[in-house]
Amino acid sequence: MTEHAPRIVSLLPSATEIVAALGLAGRLVGRSHECDFPPEAEAAPVLTRARVDPAKPSRAIHRDVAKLIGKALSVFEVDAERLRAVRPDIILTQHQCEACAVTEQDLAAALAEWTGTAPTVVSLAPATLTEVWNSFAMVGDALDLGWAGRELSEHARERVGIISERLSGERERPRVACVEWLDPPMIAGNWVPDLVTAAGGRPVLADSGDHAVPTTLAKIAGSGADAMVLMPCGFDLPRTMAEGRVFVERPTLAKTRAVREGRVWAVDGNAYFNRPGPRLVSSVEILAEILHPDLFNAGYRGSAWEPLAAEA
Repeated sequence: MTEHAPRIVSLLPSATEIVAALGLAGRLVGRSHECDFPPEAEAAPVLTRARVDPAKPSRAIHRDVAKLIGKALSVFEVDAERLRAVRPDIILTQHQCEACAVTEQDLAAALAEWTGTAPTVVSLAPATLTEVWNSFAMVGDALDLGWAGRELSEHARERVGIISERLSGERERPRVACVEWLDPPMIAGNWVPDLVTAAGGRPVLADSGDHAVPTTLAKIAGSGADAMVLMPCGFDLPRTMAEGRVFVERPTLAKTRAVREGRVWAVDGNAYFNRPGPRLVSSVEILAEILHPDLFNAGYRGSAWEPLAAEA
């Protein structure tokens, strides 16, 4: 760690949000093209780009990503020259998912040609909600703000604990299928089952800490889910609504209980559920508002979620 205030590059959207929550957004000297929150972080120059077109349909995005990974090529490109020019002390990245954000491997070429003192690379890979909270302290420690990281973590636990307390008792807990990709379908894993549990539901087809699970429409239909929440990775709410309508109209899903009873919701997965950062607290609140509207009304409807299937 340097003695002066650190020059930070964050190549991971959730890490950027953690840095900002620790009060260090002004120390960001570089970010990834996906780091779009909070607004003040966008003042930092963009140092990466995607090698796939995110505007393509889901199936085409999946195919392009699979081709790159199959050829041992990165899904993202780091601008090595610009990275060196901003002279970072700390680089925040991840080693969890090569299809979702810049990884340590993507940095290898830039760091191999580094002259002088190389920056410290901090790589995150939380798999469960507890590990996400712990990662706040990890980032805080790297930035000599361990106390602030631990405080941020404790505050997140407290907010989720308040929700859990209100849900205690004999209240029905619906079975919830969280869909992370629509074509081909995948079930959200990692911390998402923990979010569902904390919000008063029972996750189906995925367990806490597991990576996203490839599945089929038939398995989703046969899961016995009382509800479905669509949260495609990287999609905002309008896009999820548009592609989600096509998804639930497929004959295999159209006859399921969740669709027939109007218990399918689209959420802004890009802003909330897909990012293992401070806004996972908001993600629990969103799910609680969706699953238990008689107990929770946090005001997220319209901006973070919308019902997708109208009740028959």
